Order: sequence, then C-alpha cells, then structure tokens
Amino acid sequence: MTSPRLPAQQPAPGVAPGARGVFDAAPALDGELCFDQASLAAASADFGGLVRQAPAAVLRPGSAEDVAAMVRYCRERGLKVAGRGQGHSTNGQAQVPAGLVVDLGSLDSVEIQDGTALVGGGARWSALVRASLTRGLTPPAFTDYLELSVGGTLSAGGLGGQIGRYGTQVANVLELQVVTGEGEIATCSPTVRPDLFRAVLGGLGQCAIITRATLSLVPAPRSVRHYVLFFDSVAALTARQAALVEEGRFDYLVGQALPTPDGWTYMIEAAAYDGTADDDARLTDDLGHTSLEVRDVDYFDFLNRLAPAVEAFTAMGEWQRPHPWYDSLLPASTVNEVVTETLSGLKATALGASAVVLLYPVPTALCRTPLPVMPDGELAYLFSLLKTASPGADSAEEMVAANRRQYDATLAAGGRWYPIGSVPLTTDDWVRHFGSFWPEFRAARHRHDPDGILTPGQRIF
Repeated sequence: MTSPRLPAQQPAPGVAPGARGVFDAAPALDGELCFDQASLAAASADFGGLVRQAPAAVLRPGSAEDVAAMVRYCRERGLKVAGRGQGHSTNGQAQVPAGLVVDLGSLDSVEIQDGTALVGGGARWSALVRASLTRGLTPPAFTDYLELSVGGTLSAGGLGGQIGRYGTQVANVLELQVVTGEGEIATCSPTVRPDLFRAVLGGLGQCAIITRATLSLVPAPRSVRHYVLFFDSVAALTARQAALVEEGRFDYLVGQALPTPDGWTYMIEAAAYDGTADDDARLTDDLGHTSLEVRDVDYFDFLNRLAPAVEAFTAMGEWQRPHPWYDSLLPASTVNEVVTETLSGLKATALGASAVVLLYPVPTALCRTPLPVMPDGELAYLFSLLKTASPGADSAEEMVAANRRQYDATLAAGGRWYPIGSVPLTTDDWVRHFGSFWPEFRAARHRHDPDGILTPGQRIF
C-alpha cells in the first residue's frame, strides 16, 4: 500500500513547517519524503560503521516515478542523490551529506512469470528465492548473504559460489528499469540502450538507480549434498579449486582460509544439487583432502546458511562493529604468492574476532559483462579479508590503512579490487581500476548523469 499523495506545499505528517528546507517545493509523491531523525540517522550510516554523513531527506518511493521526480528536483537545485538498498556498504558509498538518500526498500515487489523474475530494486534476495521456489525455480547465482537487495548487489557485480556454472549475478540480468541522473525512467537490456545497461550493471550507481530488474531463473534443486574439505596449503587448495571449476564437478564451490594455533588451514566448501551418498566417492575420493565433512540440507537452508552466524555475531555485538572489508580479484598466476605472503604477515589483531578470509575461483569467461573488472587470464581468484574492528583488534583506521597497502600489493600482482570494501582511492586509482573500460564508463556518466549528482559516496568522479 502506498501513502496518499501530499500536496507539494504540505509538510509530511509529523514534520514541523519549514523542516523540509531545500525540499519545501518537493513534488507530490506516491510514497513519502522523510525528515524525522530516525530516518536521517539510519541513512547516515552503513554496515561498515566507518563513515557517518547525514542527508537532508530520505525518500521512501512508492514508484519509479517518485524516484525520477525527486532526481529531477535535486538536479535542478544541485543536490546529490544516492540509492540505498540494505545499507550493507562498508565505506559510506550510499551516503549523501545534505542531499537525498533514496531508500529503495519500499520498491520490493517480486513477480514470477514465464520463467523469469521481475523484481523491485529494493527486494531482498531471500524474498525472491522464496517466491521463485513456489514455482520450482531459482535465480542461478547468489552472493553468500541473502539479506542484500537485488539493486545493491547488481550495482556491485554479485560474486558467489555458483559463479563456476553461471557467472556473476549481473551476467544473469535480462533487463533493467532505471532512473538516470537526468531523472529519466529508462528500460535497458543487451539490445535496448546497451550502453546504459553495460554502465549500470556493476557500475556502482554512477549512471542510474536500479528500480526494477528482470532476472533469468532456472529449475531449483530440492536438496543439496554439502561437502567441506580441508587442505594443508594455499597451493593445494587453489590447485584443487582450479581443477574442479574447469571440470564443473560441483554446482557450488568456494573456499576459506581458517586460522589455527599453528598458522592456517584451508577449506573447500562445495555442493552437489540433489546429490546423494552414492555420489560421495566419485566427487571427493581423488581430491587429496586432509579431512572431510558431508551433510544433506534443504536447498533454501543451504542458500541461507549464514543466517545463524549473523544471529550469533549480532548477539556478540560483532555485527554492529566497524567492518573495514577488503575484497580483491587475483590472477591464477600470482594468487598463491599473494595469499601466502599476506596471511603469513598478518598480526593476530589484524582481522578481528568474527573475520572471514575467502579464497575461491572465478572463471572470467563466465563474467560476461564489462563490470566488475576482472584480472587478465582465464581464471581469477576472489581473495577477501572480511575484517571486524573487535575489542582488542586493530582499530578501524589501522585496518583501512592496511587495506590500502593490500590494494597496492594486489595491483602489483596483476590483480583488481572488487569495489565493495573500504579502501581510500584517488581519481587516478579509479582510472587504473576501470582500465580499458574507463573511457566508455566516463562517457556513460557524462551522458546519463551530466551534472554528476548520483552516488557521490563512491568518490569516483
């Protein structure tokens, strides 16, 4: 249900006259424009907990037309605008000091039709998969945390364990409805306005705000045979991962480095959809692992298996602490060297109590969009240091400084940054990051957001 339209001159309910400031002449909306302290405070922070910048107003749109109308209004007045999904960014990327934050959570419709999903940009992936499973279907690619918004992960790229079969989340988008920086509602796809489509998917909100996405769906499995295998070195882990992803043995494949009293151990987490115990020997006997755990799990529970950990971290207070995350993509030729050197040099206080270190393969040919930018070569590896500034750990500021040093080491090794984390970058850094796609991306920015009002928190332009 949408809120009733308000006359343009009437303050929102509960807002004192004049509290709107520069938004006094805002147009009538299907949704609502919020100025209350709770809304402003929520939009001034994010999961990272590192940056806090208060907007002047928060839009909870009732339609894409609301987003377009307010983007035009802000453009006329030189105000900045950013779309916000679940606020899971880690360095203020969706914050706009004294501007407008568009809280896309109100655009959360999910419609399944003809083997595809039409999804509002603010819908969570958990809601989408619950709806699609009622038809025996599923999106093919997920990130590991389902409580993120569709528009949010599509703006970044969307990496996860199904990438060996289906590529990134952005590689599985059929069509987008977006609002450009000019305030235009536009439809784009690989064949309709393809330049806009290419610049929006993985484009970090620089050319348009995603208000709806049409996504491909595939038949859903009923159950998952879930394997956890351990290895004693980085080289053993990456060699097995490279062979497995090339062979396509598993439907899902990721990995982690886990601290031990004596150093590190290395884990492959893999899944066979609708697998049984009869498959175990064929799938695992030749992998040379040091130990093996196997279980059967419902498909949705497998996709949502981080939920109990998030509950535990929340109860511990860890989920609420600063998260100076670092995510990178390394070429296969240098991954062992970089990971070994990085992990051997980490102090005990460098990552925090609830940190996760991810390491898993990314076949670049399956990442069929220009963004996110991939390293050269047929195989890359996601290497992520998901840090928490826990009590007794390094400070958030120290972790961010370490991220910058890690970024420089990544570039020296031919790698790329996966730009969702906390790294201070200059404009020259961003030019190098986008590489050969930079001229096209910059031209798209000037074409679709000529006044440069969208998503200033990314600090690209």
